[in-house]
Amino acid sequence: MGSGFFALLDDIAAIMDDVAVMSKVAAKKTAGILGDDLAVNAEKASGFASSRELPVLWAISKGSLLNKIIILPIAFLLSAFFPIAIMVILVLGGLFLAYEGAEKIYEFIVPHGHEESEGITDEVLTEEQILLVEKEKVKSAIVTDFILSVEIVIIALGTVIGKPLVSQIITVSIIAVIATIGVYGIVAIIVRMDEVGFKMIQSSKKEKSLLKSIGNVLVQALPKVIKALTIIGTIALIMVSGGLFVHNIEFFHHLLPNFPSIIKEFAIGLIIGFIVLAIVNLFKKIFKKKESAV
Repeated sequence: MGSGFFALLDDIAAIMDDVAVMSKVAAKKTAGILGDDLAVNAEKASGFASSRELPVLWAISKGSLLNKIIILPIAFLLSAFFPIAIMVILVLGGLFLAYEGAEKIYEFIVPHGHEESEGITDEVLTEEQILLVEKEKVKSAIVTDFILSVEIVIIALGTVIGKPLVSQIITVSIIAVIATIGVYGIVAIIVRMDEVGFKMIQSSKKEKSLLKSIGNVLVQALPKVIKALTIIGTIALIMVSGGLFVHNIEFFHHLLPNFPSIIKEFAIGLIIGFIVLAIVNLFKKIFKKKESAV
């Protein structure tokens, strides 16, 4: 009886050791998506009235957690009974990420107009209008989170294919929880930077003081931080997509064997991204012509 109990403890310890190693690998693989997730959600959670930023972020966080509760069982069932589907989804996810990254680069390079959108403030809209627009933005953020959550879960699952199902479930669930808590925790800090800065400025009685200087830095840093995260997230999208193609498509895996993997993956992700972007833009033009003809 005693020996059986200790053998069980050994098995549990071995599983947890495997999970720790696999979690590190999965975290590295999903880091790029998490960076993009962070940039996207920081952008979506900003622009609200100061008093509504944290409630909005909490609503998006709950939606994100629900997304992962829906996605995880489906992913585990596919892994157990139809593992080839994971590879297919990984490649399709790579195409989406490559397209998204290429589109961001294209929008930056090619001049085009954007509609000016005002932030949601108490002075511009009534309370009822604020809540209505807020609800729509939360829905939009949760939908975007769902897509990114699918990518995070599938990429994490792709790193543990072939491992025992228990190890897969524990590892991917850990990554999913870390993704939700980590991303939205950091977003909460980012979107409140300017508010903290304003309070520091107001509490400083001296015209020139360290407290006021730090406050000014925090206020001015918020848009720059979000912009920097967007750039980092775009690079990460290209890198992650290229890695998915290289590791899951035999042709790309053996292509340019002497190139450093980081350059190879970025180049492949960028090229495929612009090919997909060109195809999507072509279809958009065709549909616009058909609509105008009708």
